[in-house]
Amino acid sequence: MIPPQQDAAFVACMEDVLDVYQRPYDPQRPVVNMDEHSMQLVKETRVPITAQPGKPSRYDYEYERNGTAVNFMFSEPLAGWRKVNVRARKTAVDWAYEIQELLEVDYPEAETIVLVCDNLNTHTQAALYQAFSPEKARRLAKRIEFHYTPKHGSWLNIAEIELSVLSKQCLQVRIPDLQTLKKQTKAWMRDRNQNNSVVNWRFTTDDARIKLKKLYPEYDEN
Repeated sequence: MIPPQQDAAFVACMEDVLDVYQRPYDPQRPVVNMDEHSMQLVKETRVPITAQPGKPSRYDYEYERNGTAVNFMFSEPLAGWRKVNVRARKTAVDWAYEIQELLEVDYPEAETIVLVCDNLNTHTQAALYQAFSPEKARRLAKRIEFHYTPKHGSWLNIAEIELSVLSKQCLQVRIPDLQTLKKQTKAWMRDRNQNNSVVNWRFTTDDARIKLKKLYPEYDEN
């Protein structure tokens, strides 16, 4: 959703994120997008009938709810890389452990991760202090440069595009449990990474100042 009228806070965050997207590739300071997606786990109540020659697969319209899951998506657009981790919840502590893995496992050699994410109250340095000792929390926090998409501006987060692709290509079937979801998302991730699939972001600050001019506050040049 884009605000219907002048919104200085939206514009400030938008231009900040768009400027980040214009940075050249730097392996020591990779730009990584992060987003998360909750979904319902669904079990079949009857065994589906597999497809036969001339006949499509069939399944009963009834189903059984089996809890929820959260897909944590991390994406480095300039490298054509993405990662999906599945968790049962999306608390601040869950997010903190995801950030720890990003820094210590995925990018152990990087000086700083330039992290673009939405402005949920769980996506903060404070979450690291909820999960780890002060010493460890500070060590992790010092390697993150936060950039937040504006409120109602999640479309500016490239990780949301990756989540949309994941949903269309992998999550359109009934998934009964966490283990099945983990298996399917990991297979999708490996295939997309091996194919070096990329998101070509072309929307710039200059574009925004023309196409989204109504969002910019009026000001007195005098």
